[in-house]
Amino acid sequence: MANGAILTAEQERKLRQPIDEYVGKIQKEIDELREHGTAEVIEYQNLIANVKRDKTLSKGEKESEIKEFEAKLSQAKAVEAQNKDKVAKLISDAESYLKENFEKLYYNAVKESCEAEKAKALEDHKQRLAQLEKEHKEALAGMSDQVEIKEENYVHKNRISNEKLELEKENQRIKDRKHDAFTYKYHLIDLLRLSEFTFAEEVAQKWENYKYTFNRRSFLLQNGLYIAIILIFVALCVITPIKKGTPLLTYNNVLNILQQASPRMFLALGVAGLILLTGTDLSVGRMVGMGMTAATIIMHQGINTGTVFGHTFDFTNIPVGGRVVLALVVCIVLCTVFTSIAGFFTAKFKMHPFISTMANMLVIFGLVTYATKGVSFGSIEATIPNMIIPKVNGFPTIILWALAAIIIVWFIWNKTTFGKNLYAVGGNPEAAAVSGISVFAVTLGAFIMAGILYGFGSWLECARMVGSGSAAYGQGWDMDAIAACVVGGVSFTGGIGKISGVVTGVCIFTALTYSLTILGIDTNLQFVFSGIIILVAVTLDCLKYVQKK
Repeated sequence: MANGAILTAEQERKLRQPIDEYVGKIQKEIDELREHGTAEVIEYQNLIANVKRDKTLSKGEKESEIKEFEAKLSQAKAVEAQNKDKVAKLISDAESYLKENFEKLYYNAVKESCEAEKAKALEDHKQRLAQLEKEHKEALAGMSDQVEIKEENYVHKNRISNEKLELEKENQRIKDRKHDAFTYKYHLIDLLRLSEFTFAEEVAQKWENYKYTFNRRSFLLQNGLYIAIILIFVALCVITPIKKGTPLLTYNNVLNILQQASPRMFLALGVAGLILLTGTDLSVGRMVGMGMTAATIIMHQGINTGTVFGHTFDFTNIPVGGRVVLALVVCIVLCTVFTSIAGFFTAKFKMHPFISTMANMLVIFGLVTYATKGVSFGSIEATIPNMIIPKVNGFPTIILWALAAIIIVWFIWNKTTFGKNLYAVGGNPEAAAVSGISVFAVTLGAFIMAGILYGFGSWLECARMVGSGSAAYGQGWDMDAIAACVVGGVSFTGGIGKISGVVTGVCIFTALTYSLTILGIDTNLQFVFSGIIILVAVTLDCLKYVQKK
């Protein structure tokens, strides 16, 4: 060894030589056994697949070639089966050798060498910093002109920064060396087993790759907010039993949180698609109020006591099931009409969604308030909630509605052309347009999808609250939906976001609000908490964007 425990490249190669020779000899034997067996099986399988895909061949030609390849494939499989036990024994022998000797003969020495290299790199770094500081002070001692002093300070600062970068580069080189040594074992196993790893080996490789790529700054930018919220929630779980005498994390409380989160999930999923396009929607809360009002009127218990534009509606002559369906259709149509209007102005005239949805918000609230005189329409038929969202052994099935919405929207985002176009337009609309994607259609489609989700959400909220629809209902829900998306990682920079993040954001906000309410925290202070969380979330999002740029 050189410099104590530090290995040179040549010394490292010599340490690995016995392993290479032993395993290499076995690998050569395995390759010879596989030559007319496994290797030909893979070759003929690929040839058959290529023939099936080849559109230049006639049906007869395809059948002829496939028949020929299948005959050869059968022969290769027979050879493979004949040599299977021999190959398995050789692989087992090589793996036993690696298990017993890889770390002992090679990896542990490299690991110690890397630790010694890191220590030496740090010591050298400190010495160079001390030398730079000494030279800087000597240079300043011979200067009197302020401009020269300022320039010297600037140069010294740059030298310090360069020295830190050199240390980072050296540490990364050492990290690469250690990582390469670790992965060499799995490279040998990969060749032996043709890329077939055990579960434990896959976990070991993933954990090593995670440690190798881990960056503290990136980790905190990605997860800092979640860590802070978890700590707050843990603190609330500790404080609640002390102040209220009951634990916070009970089965019923968790179900209540999920039950409250379910209608809001629809709203957040809707607005997430718009944020993905660098937009937003300020009319979500008013959509909920409009949908709740319409649903309550249709599903009202008896004749409506309130009026719409001076007219009293009576739907009691329609069967309850028909009224439920009609209420859903009306909610979806109303919400979709208004989101389509906002989407049209956004897509056609490049109007910012902030303006188009704010106009929607004002129009909806004004119309609904004027039409209904701002009154609440009371309760719906008592049997309807049990039809739509019954409780099965105490479990609220409204959660299943939200789960279905999550699955459907996830599928749309990740498995459809529209979803891929959504990400493309959000990331770079100009490039998307050049590649043949209709930015107008994608934008309008995102608004229409949002309207459908808002309609479903307001209908479910009406069933959950047993009516009580009014123009004022849903106030502030737009901010909650937007905040949930931002906390969940849907970026306002566009083209970045996951459904899992939206779900996490909704659950976080609902759980936090529920916990603060149980503790008796004033509603106004809850807005302060929400505002701080939004501010921190957007700040972290901006920092991630700057780092990416």
